[in-house]
Amino acid sequence: MYFVIVAGPAGSGKSTFVSALAQWMELNGLNAVKVNLDPASEVLPYVPDVDVRNYVTTRDFMVKYGLGPNGALVLSVDYLINYVSDLRREIDELGGNYVIIDLPGQLEIVAFRRLGPIVLRELVKNNRSVTAFILDSHMASSPHSSYSALLLALSTMYRLGLPLVLILNKVDLITSLQKFRDLDSLSSRLYILRLLSEDYSCISASNDAFFISLEVGENLCSIFKEVFKELILVSSKEMWGVEDAYASLQRVLIGGEDFVTEEYSEGPPRTD
Repeated sequence: MYFVIVAGPAGSGKSTFVSALAQWMELNGLNAVKVNLDPASEVLPYVPDVDVRNYVTTRDFMVKYGLGPNGALVLSVDYLINYVSDLRREIDELGGNYVIIDLPGQLEIVAFRRLGPIVLRELVKNNRSVTAFILDSHMASSPHSSYSALLLALSTMYRLGLPLVLILNKVDLITSLQKFRDLDSLSSRLYILRLLSEDYSCISASNDAFFISLEVGENLCSIFKEVFKELILVSSKEMWGVEDAYASLQRVLIGGEDFVTEEYSEGPPRTD
């Protein structure tokens, strides 16, 4: 059983990506368990197989404690620690090859509070896991927003302590299917593609996103290029690039792109 934790800023299309990835897996004969870990979600684009709202809802905490939406969400996510064993039991009973965990829209509540990483560690236990970090294509259009988005992804990777696959979602909003694979054309509209390209100098990037100093900008650019070797372009709504996202996640989880899942229920893959 392998875990894909779907994280990213609010509005990046995490739940739609969960739906698209699970649909693609199931169409290709893979068994995916969809886990909603957002107690504040009202409507989801998929039917969760395991749903935290069966144990905790933000709306109940708003009524019970007289809290606003943000305070109730913080408290309800922290309260999940009491139900981790129940959630894990449900996951184990379903026995999927993959478990896709949909984190709350407010990433900081899970990733940057004390109990968030603890809840996730207890859910995944010793299973191989990867973070699918989802970014909205509009966040990747300018130098400063691209720097900010990559810093958030890097911070999340450190905080959760898991390998991370960077996925740029909602590409259908800026291009057509015919130009989806034309990276040269997309680079003119998506600055993040230029920033991470080996052909784009960090001196130029630092000038583009100058804020603290040229040296800081150049060093950050070098770190981004070193850490984020791959950026997957996806439209979850149109199902573009979902196969690419699966392949990248697969490379992290089991070191290949083949649909090899039979051994999951019997233990980790052999390395000999």
